[in-house]
Amino acid sequence: MSSQLDIIFVGVYNKTMTEEVFNKVHQLRLDKGVTQEDLASALGVSRQTIIAIEKGKYTPSVLLALKIARFFKMPLEKIFYLSYESAKKSTE
Repeated sequence: MSSQLDIIFVGVYNKTMTEEVFNKVHQLRLDKGVTQEDLASALGVSRQTIIAIEKGKYTPSVLLALKIARFFKMPLEKIFYLSYESAKKSTE
């Protein structure tokens, strides 16, 4: 029996697909009125780590992602999500 999850992952291993992790940490932090420094302190990381996560330059470990979800009192998948796109093919 195939689940919806099985169908989603069919394209993941296809060489013409790319995947990227996105997050809503910046917007959630602003909505909550918390500084990068305060969030970093609450999570036990540096402010630079928060900056990198917010800019999409760093994907946090599972442990840190779970701490972020707990901090914002939200399910992990409401904060972090995958995007699958077709890779650009060279026409030359």
